[in-house]
Amino acid sequence: MLAVVIPTLNAAAALAACLERVSGAGDVVVADGGSTDDTVAIAGRHGARVVRARKGRGAQLAAGARAARGDWLLFLHADTLPGSGWRAAVDHHMRREPDKAACFGFRLDDPGWQARLIERGVAARRFPYGDQGLLVSRALYDRVGGYRPLALLEDVDLVRRIGRRRLRLLDAVATTSAERWRREGWLRRSGRNLGVMLLYRLGASPERLARLYG
Repeated sequence: MLAVVIPTLNAAAALAACLERVSGAGDVVVADGGSTDDTVAIAGRHGARVVRARKGRGAQLAAGARAARGDWLLFLHADTLPGSGWRAAVDHHMRREPDKAACFGFRLDDPGWQARLIERGVAARRFPYGDQGLLVSRALYDRVGGYRPLALLEDVDLVRRIGRRRLRLLDAVATTSAERWRREGWLRRSGRNLGVMLLYRLGASPERLARLYG
């Protein structure tokens, strides 16, 4: 059975569309970090189970995984929508690659050239972040130690432990909101992301990076 885990914090504006898109999953868990808007009510109206967790995406994802009822886990951000054919692609992977994890292709919901440039950069990187979703069997998730309650980069930390050789790209895309890029500026947001990753690779801790960039 497939379980979808969605971490939330004041995600009312995006959550309903995400829940509608994954409504066919066997179990949908919303791991909420203390929302003060209508996030929890929206989750309930769409039949998702709500798990209260300590604020922080890593801690929320770990709590959602513990609560989820499924042999396979799909971790998904609330502002990310799996595209056409996503379930067929997921089912195919679960049947054919039981010992490997997978992610969606990356797309931004903006028509501008800046979005296309970022998408090409992500494709060339061949190393998924959380906004591409992560599909992983419960067995593999537990074997590598699952999500850690990090202040930042919990997705990168887990994917590095899974390893590139155990990752596949699904034959489906997921569209993520470009609102952060539009709000902060395309160049500034992209520069921030690159700076975080560079410092992380040089040995900076997620906690220090969260203080610098949070």
